[in-house]
Amino acid sequence: MQEARKEAVILADAGAAAAPPTPQGWAVRRVVVTEEAAGQRLDNFLSRHLKGVPKSRIYQMLRTGQVRVGGRRAQPDLRLQPGDEVRIPPVRTAAPASAEPPRPGRSLLPHVVYRDDALLALDKPAGQAVHGGSGVSLGVIEQLRLELPQCRFLELVHRLDKDTSGLLLVALKRPALTGLHRMLREGGVRKTYLALAVGRWRGGEREVRLALRKYVTAEGERRVSVHAEGQTAQTLLRPLRHYPGFTLVEARIVTGRTHQIRVHLASLGHPIAGDDKYGDFDLNRQLRKQGLRRMFLHAARLEFNHPLTGESLSLASPLPAELERFLTGLERPDG
Repeated sequence: MQEARKEAVILADAGAAAAPPTPQGWAVRRVVVTEEAAGQRLDNFLSRHLKGVPKSRIYQMLRTGQVRVGGRRAQPDLRLQPGDEVRIPPVRTAAPASAEPPRPGRSLLPHVVYRDDALLALDKPAGQAVHGGSGVSLGVIEQLRLELPQCRFLELVHRLDKDTSGLLLVALKRPALTGLHRMLREGGVRKTYLALAVGRWRGGEREVRLALRKYVTAEGERRVSVHAEGQTAQTLLRPLRHYPGFTLVEARIVTGRTHQIRVHLASLGHPIAGDDKYGDFDLNRQLRKQGLRRMFLHAARLEFNHPLTGESLSLASPLPAELERFLTGLERPDG
């Protein structure tokens, strides 16, 4: 008779992942979330505790209910609270000995546009994920922890897609994180993006209210689609300038759903130029030859009151040079 698997109860701190209870990691773990680890997304929390496990495997465990929070199924974007008990199923956590460790990237400190003792705002370069993984450069959060070892607390307030550039908030104190999360939920943070939409925009400003539902492909990729049973999503879109075949659009998100701007624009028949998930793939190949080798989406402005002092903050980031060059290379704007 096989020996019953043991269950381990451990506390999750804000630092490195806790070691598995056996060398191979073949045991159920029940991890109690502490104050320092609270506020993290469940998928990111699991990535820390399952070093070497592919993200596709983590999402598969979530999708099939193998991971439980408080005894219940949970979505990847669930924000953990102090005292939550996370059940992590038996899974081999040791990465192969030949696996390449993450490589430190270029310094992010020159990209910091605002910083005090509670938070910082970063002008994130395109092509850098907010979280890293095995064999790729460190993500934004790991790179910042490397460059700011004196910061005992350092957590993302929100996320930007890997190929999206622009303003990203990072909390340096727990009260700042929880305060900004509350403000995001209540609409207290105004986030404005610039996107190059395919096609000529007809009319003026539009308010888009299309519910979005997340799903995971068989390959483990996160995708989003318009679905009546999805989460409410609201985007305000305003055309700024027309180019032959394109429109530069200002997008302000009222709700902060995954891939919200990308899916809303695509659903209107105006996908973002260079979008490799929801865009026009044939057109994207042509655009790469014209110099656009990334998605034309940029987080341009953030406006909010400081979560601790109440000071009004308005942060701005200009279009990156490569996007400006692409616009310059297009024909003369026609309106």
